[in-house]
Amino acid sequence: MGQLPNVIYLASIWVIPLVIAITFHEAAHGFVARFLGDETAWRLGRVSLNPLKHIDPTGTILLPGLLLLLGSPFLFGYAKPVPVNFRALRNPRSSMVWVAVAGPAMNIALAILSALAFHVVGYLPVTAAQWAAENLKNALIINVVLAVFNLFPIPPLDGGRIAVGVLPNVFATPLARLEPYGMLILIGLLFILPMLGAQLEVDLNIVSRVIASLTDAIIGAILRLTGNT
Repeated sequence: MGQLPNVIYLASIWVIPLVIAITFHEAAHGFVARFLGDETAWRLGRVSLNPLKHIDPTGTILLPGLLLLLGSPFLFGYAKPVPVNFRALRNPRSSMVWVAVAGPAMNIALAILSALAFHVVGYLPVTAAQWAAENLKNALIINVVLAVFNLFPIPPLDGGRIAVGVLPNVFATPLARLEPYGMLILIGLLFILPMLGAQLEVDLNIVSRVIASLTDAIIGAILRLTGNT
């Protein structure tokens, strides 16, 4: 019985900031898309801060739950992508970039707010302060990881959409054609390649190291910016 309260506590300090991070991320995409001319997400009720509008059973519930049960040191997940009709945008190519930027930008904003909130934790009762501090720390980490991961320049990730929007056509066109295979490419880079490297006794965990390095650098910058160093 002693393990159940521990699992509930871990869920409360990881799942809450994760759900908030992915909900605000997706809502930001829909809000900017509507502002720039596409009301698809608005008509479907996806421009909302209600997590139930964005929950994906696998990415928002099963994946984080499995990681929690396996004792993973971090949780990760994703929501249902907000539908965007890029042809309905007033300036499809440039507007696509702003719609894509909105999600990671929202996560960085949430990370900064989380870091700023550390300054008020000391005014809370001890037990509440510990819980709040854990939530804020995890919110900082999760939001920065989500921003960095989503900026990886492979469509359909936000970074891929940004790259397609800003690169010359000679590079943007072949990159855009990768979108149907983007997630398979990511799985290969993040999981299959490192496993192959382990068999060959060669470190091929390059992408994860890049993401981790960028995440650490951004978190450090946010902590300095908010006076938490």
